[in-house]
Amino acid sequence: MKDHTSSYLRKKRKRLFQRLVVLDTALLRGSLIETYKRCGKPGCKCMTGRGHGPKYYLSVSFPGRKPEMIYIPAALKDKVQAYLDNHHNMKAILEDIFEINRELISRRDTF
Repeated sequence: MKDHTSSYLRKKRKRLFQRLVVLDTALLRGSLIETYKRCGKPGCKCMTGRGHGPKYYLSVSFPGRKPEMIYIPAALKDKVQAYLDNHHNMKAILEDIFEINRELISRRDTF
């Protein structure tokens, strides 16, 4: 960042903000967990393999509470994963913006 002009940094920050707007409401925080379960029925194929599944759950943690697990039907798995990916991308974009702002402040530049 230090190698770039303040003008360049402000333009880059503007482009980063525009990328945030594109994400719109397609954001979701948490983790997608894939599980396999054994049913316990004698002779079931799940006793020798991985189990029945895959089944998907969205796990979301909250301060002071146990993580919340929400079942995700297989038909929604890709959409949920895309929303989770958008959240990670948003966090990375915000970190870039924070870095630019810190650099501009360190230069005593207007930001």
